[in-house]
Formats: sequence, C-alpha cells, structure tokens
Amino acid sequence: MSKLRVNAFTLSLDGYGAGPHQTLDSPLGVGGENLHKWMTSTRSFHKMIGRDGGTTDTDDMLTARGFENVGAWILGRNMFGPIRGEWPDDSWKGWWGDNPPYHVPTFVLTHHVRAPITMEGGTVFHFVTDGIHSALEQARAAADGKDVRVGGGVATIRQYLQERLIDEMHLAISPVLLGSGEHLFAGIDMPKLGYRCTETISTADATHVMIGRA
Repeated sequence: MSKLRVNAFTLSLDGYGAGPHQTLDSPLGVGGENLHKWMTSTRSFHKMIGRDGGTTDTDDMLTARGFENVGAWILGRNMFGPIRGEWPDDSWKGWWGDNPPYHVPTFVLTHHVRAPITMEGGTVFHFVTDGIHSALEQARAAADGKDVRVGGGVATIRQYLQERLIDEMHLAISPVLLGSGEHLFAGIDMPKLGYRCTETISTADATHVMIGRA
C-alpha cells in the first residue's frame, strides 16, 4: 500500500527544521546549512548533485533509503524557492538547476496559479492551489502505487502531521542549536495523534529517529 513518508528531514537539537530569514543566498535560513553535515559528505548526496565520491556509511544508507520506492513528491512553496506572493514571471524553476533531484512528478503547494514545469531527468513540477488533500490525491495518482514523499518544509510537514496523514518519518537530529526558525513539533501532540518512536540510530553527526503511527 502506498505510504506518505518524510525521509532524511533534519532538525536542530532545539527542534528547528530551518533557520530564520530564508533568502536566495540562504535557502535554509540563517544557520540552516549547519544542520546537514551528516548528509552532505555521503555518496548519495554527491550523486544527487552530480559529483563523484562520498562516504558509504550509515548516513549514506539512510539518505539512499529515502529515495527508494518514491513515485511522487510534495513540497511547500518555500522548498521550491524564496519568492512570495504572485509569481512575477516564469523564470524561477527551483533551487536545483535544470536537473532537480526528484526525477518524478513533484507537487508544490502554493496559493498562486502557475503552469507545470517539465525539467530534465523526469521531474515535473505541478503547482497545487487547493490545499494539502488535493496535493496528496494528485501525488498518489501520479505515484501509481509507489510511496509519496513529503520533502518539506516545516509548515508543510506540520499540516500533514496534524491531519494524521503521514505514515512514517525519518528525522535526523543534528548536534546544532539554532535558537529560532521554524519549529517542527510546537503545539503538536504527537502521542495523541497516534505517533511513536520506532527506532533510533546514532552516527557521528546525527541521531536518526524513526517515527510511525501506532
């Protein structure tokens, strides 16, 4: 059965999934880049950005696992870019260049209509203006039996959690304190929603936590 998943989503020790003040030069907010040290040296990450080499350790295994059996993605608008409000034109096509790392249909939540964008490597960005349930319905249809992965950001994951729609999560807790930013669990009672920790794995640069629904 198709699942709705979160994989390799990194949090700071104080619970933030991104720093404050996202800009074109700081896509993860101030200090946000420091969260991802556990991933950026892995072979899977290097492959994702078109580089050779990289480590083949537990961090790499967990990064690679996040791409297995994924037939579609869902992203919040902030994950697609720093632009707010109406789309000024069609020039912005994401942070990732001509060949984004998704390679499957990818559904971007937004309040503003925009035509789909076909990229290299099989990624097609679809812009969904009628909410998270519509995005999930469209993503599941496009995934054709495979899983749907929610890439973030924090606000998008929170919406799906609050509706108890996420089946499983892999969070990487990085030994970094951000102090402010976007907090993943603030005001969300995870046990009341039926979620529990199913596994933890510690590596040199992160504590990996698996969460599932009871």
